[in-house]
Amino acid sequence: MRVFLIHIRDPQFYALPAKTLAPNGNVRVMGFPPIGIMSLSAVLKRGGHECIMFDQANPATPNEVILDEIKRQRPALVGLSFLSTTSYPYAKLLARQIRAADDAVRIAFGGVFATLNAERVKQQCPEVNFVCRGDGEQLILDLLERLDDPTDVAGVTWAKDGELIHNPDRPLDRDLDQWPFPDRDSLPLDFIESMPLDVPAVLSMERFTTMQTSRGCPWPCVFCDIPAFSEGKWRSRSPEHVVAELDHLRALGYGSVYFVDDHFLLQPKRIEAICKGINDNGITIEWGCEGRVDSVCQHLFPAMAKAHCRTLMLGIESGSQKVLDRLKKDQTLAEVETTVTNAKAAGIEIVHGFFVVGNPDETVEDMRATFDFAARLPLDTYGFNRLCVYRGTPLWHEYVERGLVNDEDDWYKYFKCTEIDPTCLSGEEVNAERSAGLRRLFRYKFRHYPLQTFRLLWRFLRHMPIRDVVYLIVKPFLGAQRGATKAELLSRAVEHRASKDAAADLTKVSDDVLEKTYDSQLERRAE
Repeated sequence: MRVFLIHIRDPQFYALPAKTLAPNGNVRVMGFPPIGIMSLSAVLKRGGHECIMFDQANPATPNEVILDEIKRQRPALVGLSFLSTTSYPYAKLLARQIRAADDAVRIAFGGVFATLNAERVKQQCPEVNFVCRGDGEQLILDLLERLDDPTDVAGVTWAKDGELIHNPDRPLDRDLDQWPFPDRDSLPLDFIESMPLDVPAVLSMERFTTMQTSRGCPWPCVFCDIPAFSEGKWRSRSPEHVVAELDHLRALGYGSVYFVDDHFLLQPKRIEAICKGINDNGITIEWGCEGRVDSVCQHLFPAMAKAHCRTLMLGIESGSQKVLDRLKKDQTLAEVETTVTNAKAAGIEIVHGFFVVGNPDETVEDMRATFDFAARLPLDTYGFNRLCVYRGTPLWHEYVERGLVNDEDDWYKYFKCTEIDPTCLSGEEVNAERSAGLRRLFRYKFRHYPLQTFRLLWRFLRHMPIRDVVYLIVKPFLGAQRGATKAELLSRAVEHRASKDAAADLTKVSDDVLEKTYDSQLERRAE
């Protein structure tokens, strides 16, 4: 059977084609490859099916092109994959366009948001035939065998004669080695690796991709929906399978890889075996990963650095122990300091800290402590994003109980906590403290970590125009401005904070407003 797989993206955040084509002629895009549909494509092709992939980050395949191809090639199934609440409006819009173009094609939704809200999504989007929940590899194979009657396909929500049917959950499969490596050759895009900073910060122009070596996370952070999606379990591929894929990527010419595991730093023996396999096979691909600061794997940081781990991203969240406890991080400030120090001492080039501001019960003093704490840490880069809440997280359940959100009316929406939680600081206070905190942090870094700072800036200068690097440095000192500068317009395309703010607003608008907004975003991208 012929299957179309489409990766849905928010055009504000992901659609950043580079000015030059890759050596192989592909368009270059700043962002993460759509590993979900790439994995499913490989499974489908091994199963004897034909699969064609589209990524909304590709300026050469806007929705109009996808719709024309659907009408021309008449696939048996069109799968729309998206991760979060912020992508759902675009998936909903495209599904309705597909149904208008072809009233017979089967349409399926998949991803974290669809899994956690399957019945509501099916009711709100009757154009969609199937909402697929959980792991998609075996599910899509089973579904293709039973498109006319998916009664026995575990993990599917659908409707028959107007009645909603929610099939039993699909048991979690622990044998992740059974699946082929993702199909990275069939999508005409090359990806550029960048840091999640306020302006485009390019790390490397090497051919870049992502890998998933494990799935899930068992920790109960209040703002995260991964434990609900993964049933609180962690599953991993074997070290041999991971190393074999890295060797495969080396043969394809990739020079940089990021592991998109929710928590890579979990099992010491597995990490040790992966690092040993990388070195024994002479694999020189640089790689990055993320994890918790309370990991028991810190003694392996030197081995990771020797195996070409260049980037380590840590969920630090706050410099206030009170706020960490409120977020149920189950970590201490001392653990944060130890982990960051150990990572830098081991020779890991870039250590990044994720922080959140605008948290429940957070005071001005807590926010200031966070920025001062971040400044003292030997971090190379850092991001400070405003805390948001969405369905599927423990914080959402708390807000339902407190009457701050309505689970029936608000399930598909995305709120900044500062907008709805009276225990949060106001948005104006958070923005003011964030700007002031970044200025203090930058001054501290230049005074106390000058060599580290200039090494990082030198890496950026190898791949970025000097004006963009200068703007990256001076932005916190610019203060309030009227209107948007040219550099500001550019930065908004990848600025995580601004993207989240805009996405939160878009989840609440009507479909006709959404369509106009989407069209205007595409026009700005074309400029």
